[in-house]
Amino acid sequence: MPGKPETPNAARQVSDEPSPRRLLSSEKVYQGRIWDVVSDSFQLNDDGEPLVRDYIDHPGAVAVLPMNDDGEILLIKQYRHPVGMALWEIPAGLLDVEGEDFVVGAARELAEEADLVAGRWDVLSDFFNSPGSSSEAIRIYLARDLSDVPGHELHVRTDEEAEIELHWIPLDDAVRAVLEGRLHNPSAVVGILAAAAARADDFRGLRPGDALWPAHPSQR
Repeated sequence: MPGKPETPNAARQVSDEPSPRRLLSSEKVYQGRIWDVVSDSFQLNDDGEPLVRDYIDHPGAVAVLPMNDDGEILLIKQYRHPVGMALWEIPAGLLDVEGEDFVVGAARELAEEADLVAGRWDVLSDFFNSPGSSSEAIRIYLARDLSDVPGHELHVRTDEEAEIELHWIPLDDAVRAVLEGRLHNPSAVVGILAAAAARADDFRGLRPGDALWPAHPSQR
């Protein structure tokens, strides 16, 4: 028989939390163009043996799920070399401008990759992309009240971004694509499923765009 089920109150209290450990040393073992690899030695407890973990030191990123007045969402198709595939994604980018406001960074990516401006921003989800190997934290926004970027302000896309394709799709069709294993980009998968869940109360339960983000590397 399974154990005693948690009470609703206990379920609501499930939350990740900081858990500082004693850091013995930290060394940058590889410096890359965008992110570095760090090797840390630390102890889980005062009596524990030193452990060494190598991981990607990442500035974090933002992603944007644009939704129009008909409830459709915008996906963009982009080639990703490490996996050798063209993936359907949502607009996203690094937070590599020091001190940049998170929403400002998201708005920049929305304009550059989707040629759109949003009048309303809400937080859909915060997650770690690969917490066993990277410090990368990603925040996904729901962007609504959309309008086009003025023609004279359009961003000129280059390299992989020059091949971007844009496609509006009903949210339910996107959910089906996720569940059938046809979409693989983590920000798109998380954002689509979060938006479908948030739609149940007409998105009233979402946090505002300027909500605190204590899990971002700059805040930890």
